[in-house]
Amino acid sequence: MTSLDKVLYTGKTHTLGGRDGTARSSDGRLDIRLSPPGSNGPGTNPEQLFAAGWSACFIGAMGRAARASGVALPSDVAVDAEVDLGQAGDGFLLQARLAVRLPGLDPAVARAIVDGAHQLCPYSKATRGNIAVELSLA
Repeated sequence: MTSLDKVLYTGKTHTLGGRDGTARSSDGRLDIRLSPPGSNGPGTNPEQLFAAGWSACFIGAMGRAARASGVALPSDVAVDAEVDLGQAGDGFLLQARLAVRLPGLDPAVARAIVDGAHQLCPYSKATRGNIAVELSLA
């Protein structure tokens, strides 16, 4: 396991009630209700939050990978993330798919940027070898 040389940021939240509760960040910018996936509850769920966080981070990592290759990312770059919650035996697991849109880029260049981002992105590093992940160009 790699340890940090320097902490750049610490996200802090306080969650009450689990999947039927609330979560609030220490700075108050995030203040949400939570509901179980597939329910009619009024809130979001951890899988949606994880998908949003990973896709946002992945776009940042693509920016770094593109700059390192001397490529400018299109202004309308997007990632559609899907995070599945499922069962395997008696346990619960996640799997994920990231569909990346890099309009106007040559497919080989786009693939190289996606692969580079997957090596850079902290979410990708955290999940590598732990869950099934599919990366595609949309």
